[in-house]
Amino acid sequence: MFLRNPHLNGDSFFLQGTHDIGVLLIHGFTATTVEVSYAAKYLNERGYTVSAPLLPGHNTTPDDLNKCKWQDWANAAEAAYQELATHCKKIIVGGESMGGMLALCLASEHPEIIAVVTYAPAMITPSSSSKWQIQILSWFKPYMPKPQRPPNITDERTKSYTVNPLKAVTQFLDLQQETRRRLPRISQPILNIQGRLDAVIDPRNGDVIFQEVKSQIKEMHWLENSTHVLILDQEWERAAELTLNFIQTIE
Repeated sequence: MFLRNPHLNGDSFFLQGTHDIGVLLIHGFTATTVEVSYAAKYLNERGYTVSAPLLPGHNTTPDDLNKCKWQDWANAAEAAYQELATHCKKIIVGGESMGGMLALCLASEHPEIIAVVTYAPAMITPSSSSKWQIQILSWFKPYMPKPQRPPNITDERTKSYTVNPLKAVTQFLDLQQETRRRLPRISQPILNIQGRLDAVIDPRNGDVIFQEVKSQIKEMHWLENSTHVLILDQEWERAAELTLNFIQTIE
């Protein structure tokens, strides 16, 4: 069994709102749309249309994810953005971890996007400097178990693979490089939220983004009791509240 919490529905979803502002929320690597579902419902209940696409290779098998290129994920995010744009006059893009990188890539291509929200963006991770070793290992092993960490509340709430598909990891690392290259093209207001207990990404991620984008409005918040998937963790409602406040300031 390679799926954690297989009983949860991790497919794409679209929540129609009453405002003319839409929010695109993109899940992270090996995860599903369950990851963004709490924040999506919170925003939709306050009038915003929310789209959450399921990225290729997710919510099926790790072997499917190993067949994907980073462009497949970027193209899926682009398609979801274009669809949301037919429903809403203004759009904010956001994402968790790898989803945050995809949101940044969208913002670099679409200056009409009015803002970006990143939750624990995965610009720098422990594997960032190990691409060639992972490439070699992927020739012999299709996937590796995820690192063992103390159980936390998000383990009960999220639907994701229990392993890291190694060929897909190399594509994830390529996406890191591509996103970093695009940062100077971004000028939209940015909100970044990170968990103080996050053991998955480097804590410097937000600083790296803020130093390289051209945005004049940059807002950073730390959640002191949150791990990596902070929009499902015990302070998820605070993250959603910060997102709502940010949206209301730039509408």
